[in-house]
Amino acid sequence: MAVKAEIMDKLWARMSERGDFPMLSQALRTTVSAMSDNDLDFTSLVQVVLSDFGLTQKVLRLANSAMYVAFGGNITTVTRALMVLGMDAVGHLVVGLKLVDHFHHSAPRRIDAKLELNRTLLSGAVARQITERTDLRSAEEAVVCTLMRQIGKLLVAFYLEHEWDQLRRKAAADNISDSHACAALLGVTFDEIGMEAADRWRLPETIRAGMQASDPEAPPDENVPKHVRWLQAVTNYSTEVADALTAQHVEASGRESLLVDIANRYSDALSTDAATLASMSLALASEEGGDSVMREISELQANADAIARAGISAEARIGASLEDLRSLPSKNALAPVLALASEAVLAGLGLSRAVVFVRLADNEFQARLGLGAGVEAMLPKLHFSADFKPDVFHLAITNPVGIFIENAHDPRIDARLPRWYKETLGEAQAFVLLPVKSDASTVALVYGDWTHPQHVRKIAPSEMSALNELTRELSRFFSSANWKEVELI
Repeated sequence: MAVKAEIMDKLWARMSERGDFPMLSQALRTTVSAMSDNDLDFTSLVQVVLSDFGLTQKVLRLANSAMYVAFGGNITTVTRALMVLGMDAVGHLVVGLKLVDHFHHSAPRRIDAKLELNRTLLSGAVARQITERTDLRSAEEAVVCTLMRQIGKLLVAFYLEHEWDQLRRKAAADNISDSHACAALLGVTFDEIGMEAADRWRLPETIRAGMQASDPEAPPDENVPKHVRWLQAVTNYSTEVADALTAQHVEASGRESLLVDIANRYSDALSTDAATLASMSLALASEEGGDSVMREISELQANADAIARAGISAEARIGASLEDLRSLPSKNALAPVLALASEAVLAGLGLSRAVVFVRLADNEFQARLGLGAGVEAMLPKLHFSADFKPDVFHLAITNPVGIFIENAHDPRIDARLPRWYKETLGEAQAFVLLPVKSDASTVALVYGDWTHPQHVRKIAPSEMSALNELTRELSRFFSSANWKEVELI
């Protein structure tokens, strides 16, 4: 146990030395926390997705795919995608892509380490292929389990280079697997390292169970839930197929024999005809199938797609979100509604940050939702009284339409900026304030800004008109039934 603890501490210390690993851990924990929140914390998950341009495009592409287009039409916001696809499906997608993206960008030059990453990507592609006819949540969950099954090996290959080289030499000299060499040399298995990572990232119990090794031909353990047994079957099948496809010095006939054998052993566990499984595996081994897998790997890298290249205009993006709002009932929970509206403003105008202030019972406007770098930590400090003061925020809450401040550092504007604003959001170069009216009262205020001078753009009259229409539509969600929720979001 002492040897195991020592190697684990060394591994995590090495990972912490690399600046990007703590960011991966935080992103995974935030994602899992949002997925497990009974109050459906849309904002946290939206923030994780929006912080990564490629990930945003992947989520939007999935939401607009043929399978789901009937539910939402042209989906342009992550918030709406969450409503259509579900928190669990998007959450699992985020976890999988974050894992892949981390190792992709931190890949060392060593060919053997890159090979392990490619084998992991291939196993994920196999898992996605054999689960494509299941529901999206289960499919993405199975992919995450499959990727996590490989994570221990990847961590050693990427972060313990010396030990990795030693165990590779031992495996070759003793004619044993890398896994057995790792256990013999380091006193800990790849699977144990992977489970440690899953624990530290606080991944759900279902993922931790689904990533474990299992024997497809053993009698089913009735104490293990059926869904978990299925996840284990997908994970282990995908891993074995990827290993067979990437095995070196194996003739085509020998590879085919391996794939057929794997299909026969997993047929019952996957409830799929062995011939069908074998043909799918053989297609992956073919040149045409290989191209398909590589396209899937490219998808996992989440590069910008046609949505980004299309250059959707601000007015069109805001208009699409307006239609999304109109499709929702007035009693819809406020949190996702406000997230959808603020994301539309943020993305449509290319803002750095967006904040929604909500008027509470004590006549105080309090920030309840924020998107953009560093905003979440500011929220407790972002509040102001509705009582009149001669500043731009009170002008905005008494104004019937939005206000655009093109130069926040103009002396005349600076004199009308409250102290709390200068101490928190003061780096803004320009900003927009959009009041949300209910009857004759302002019930909320949407704020958005640009923090970089080169990103500031004028808001055209047609765009401001679209923004005002968006906030008018927001007003109907501030019914008496929703006011209690305002205190909670």
